[in-house]
Amino acid sequence: MSQGRLVILGGGESGTGAAILGKAKGWEVFVSDLGKIKSECAADLDSAGIKWEDGGHTTDLIMNADLVVKSPGIPEKAPLVQSLLEKQTKVVSEIEFGLRYTNATVVGITGTNGKTTTTLLTDHIMRGAGLDVCMAGNIGDSLARKLAEKDYEYLVLELSSFQLDGMFESKIDLAVLLNITPDHLDRYDGMEQYIDSKFRIIQNQTSADHFIYNADDKLINKKLKELNPSSTLHPISLETEVDNGAYTKDSTIHFTINNKPFTMSIHELALQGRHNNYNSMASGVLGRILELRKQSIRDSLSDFTNAEHRLESLGNVHGIEFINDSKATNINSTWYALECSKRPIIWIVGGVDKGNNYDLVMDLVRDKVKAIICLGKDNEKIINAFGRSVETIAQTTSAQEAVNTAYYLGKKGDTVLLSPACASFDLFENYEDRGQQFKAAVRGL
Repeated sequence: MSQGRLVILGGGESGTGAAILGKAKGWEVFVSDLGKIKSECAADLDSAGIKWEDGGHTTDLIMNADLVVKSPGIPEKAPLVQSLLEKQTKVVSEIEFGLRYTNATVVGITGTNGKTTTTLLTDHIMRGAGLDVCMAGNIGDSLARKLAEKDYEYLVLELSSFQLDGMFESKIDLAVLLNITPDHLDRYDGMEQYIDSKFRIIQNQTSADHFIYNADDKLINKKLKELNPSSTLHPISLETEVDNGAYTKDSTIHFTINNKPFTMSIHELALQGRHNNYNSMASGVLGRILELRKQSIRDSLSDFTNAEHRLESLGNVHGIEFINDSKATNINSTWYALECSKRPIIWIVGGVDKGNNYDLVMDLVRDKVKAIICLGKDNEKIINAFGRSVETIAQTTSAQEAVNTAYYLGKKGDTVLLSPACASFDLFENYEDRGQQFKAAVRGL
């Protein structure tokens, strides 16, 4: 028996996954994409017998939907989405749709920065403990595609604000909020709306559920006081001692869950740097809430390897270190990358600016950056911001040109850091494409 008519807007990975799950669960499915659907997604839709269109929307085939799953890349302000909402058609994210069809314990991780690293690290800890876990969301395969194959005992989901915006009835059992800093302000009417998006991760939690949050983040603390959630709270802090969470003191992390203390030196962590201490503490707290063995958590926190394109060391060429941080698409991510470096930096920056305030990194740039290489079509904002602070600023329009220029400007003991602080869509397909082209150019040296 048909569940009704399911329309998917956007035929990328998440849309294709939702279509495949919808078909498997008895929906009449139609996929529509304003742009071009990639050949591999089109092939998947064809093999599942799902009708689709690209290069435009046929309104009549969309407005008769019982349920619409919208790609996170499509803004809610889009006219078609507004028409659906006016008609009171439910428009949800692929995550919301997927969570209808699982009995798993759901771990959800969000934050402006660090969510990919923390998701990968949490998945690593849970796999290391032998749990039946699926990692999905804003990373890798779509959740819906995974759930079309089988259900799992645990889901670990990286959740962007756009994915959370399309979640209404589903519940995250163990939620993590790492930090909130300005981002995506091109899509939100001010900071308050962005903060509200992030806090949707706890919207349906009860006292049986858990919320792990950064107690050092002023915006999180302020909102938490307003909301006063019923969830069990687990603060993490690098600045003060906390109960039922984790804190650092004298280079030691103290985990304090359920009155069962557990300590670990920060020097044992695979991920170094202040921001990574928060990521490791959040993942460790999740492990302790799930009552995983202390030794298992310790081992996993010590032997983890981070995501590609996130502070990824590419080695040295004639004493010049090259680091690929292409995933840094906002100024706060780049702040962490600059803060971590102990050597003089040749900084490759630029792309599609999402409302960056470059004053945030001005002190770090003055202290550490010897040259800036712009990698983007419009570099005026970067040049205006740093023109007085950095003597050498070059402009390039390809990864190859940027790497060659950096190599020419560099000397033994320098670090060439690709940490763009911007989206990649002016010159590249996405941040992965930008990172791969950078790596290929470095290999070419």
